[in-house]
Amino acid sequence: MIQTVASIPLPVFENLVIQKNRLTPTGGQDCGKRISIVTGIHGDELEGQYVCYQVNRRIAAHPEYLAGTVDLYPAMNPLGIDSITRGIPGFDLDMNRLFPGSRDGAMTEDMAARIMEDLLGSDLCLDIHASNIYLTELPQIRINELFRDRLMDYAKLANVDFIWVHGASTVLESTLAHSLNSRDVPTLVVEMGVGMRLTPAYGDQLTEGIFRLMAELGIWTGPVAPVRTPLISEENDAICYLNAPVSGIFLKEQPHGATLSAGDRIGSVVNPLTGQLLREITAPADGLLFTIREYPVVDEGSLLARIRKKAK
Repeated sequence: MIQTVASIPLPVFENLVIQKNRLTPTGGQDCGKRISIVTGIHGDELEGQYVCYQVNRRIAAHPEYLAGTVDLYPAMNPLGIDSITRGIPGFDLDMNRLFPGSRDGAMTEDMAARIMEDLLGSDLCLDIHASNIYLTELPQIRINELFRDRLMDYAKLANVDFIWVHGASTVLESTLAHSLNSRDVPTLVVEMGVGMRLTPAYGDQLTEGIFRLMAELGIWTGPVAPVRTPLISEENDAICYLNAPVSGIFLKEQPHGATLSAGDRIGSVVNPLTGQLLREITAPADGLLFTIREYPVVDEGSLLARIRKKAK
């Protein structure tokens, strides 16, 4: 059932409308649990659109297996998606810096508050993001260390490659995930793929994880696939950041997700005007290449890659 989460008047007789699709059991027992799948907070991150489609499709194919409530929110920032804009167009605001919002605040704050009200009561929420247009990410879950104990068991079932536990000081309290976790709604932040594009293989991978989580909650009684065992990073020094030492064009030479040894060549920065090889980019340690630069134009200091170092 399509339901309206928020409808806010705009100029020229238009409305900003945020909708969800609520899927409930058509017969049989209802376990009383609810999972919410959220995406589209950033208008240039579209990977979650594919996931919502696949979850919808698979439940529609076997409604007899649904034993709880599934709420799908494919477009939390519909104006951003329509205009291919990361934030809320016209306001120059990052929607994921507005939560928990306020019903007495400006239009954007009221919108955030209505979203929060609708999500409260979920037994589990997944907030699906993509990377920006510059980088591509392996399917991963990022957890604020404050909520580690509550979220880790869920994260391990989500079929991602990597779980990254962040220090509390690095996570903004104004995000949707932090606001929900602070209000006792377990919320996982998923990052995967690249901005403005779809990566169906990653979407299929996460979809399998969602059905495994639904089975864990008792929401899905049908068959589920085995999930992969993710790498987990909880140490501050476990992540290597590779930044461009010079400006130029980055030519990557390793596939995304490669397992590297120290010294392996990841790519190079070149000068197309002179034909010079400016710098070779090599792995500083053994590990997993979980972030890689997609957009080739780089300035000095641009992020090229991230490596999760192999545990000793």
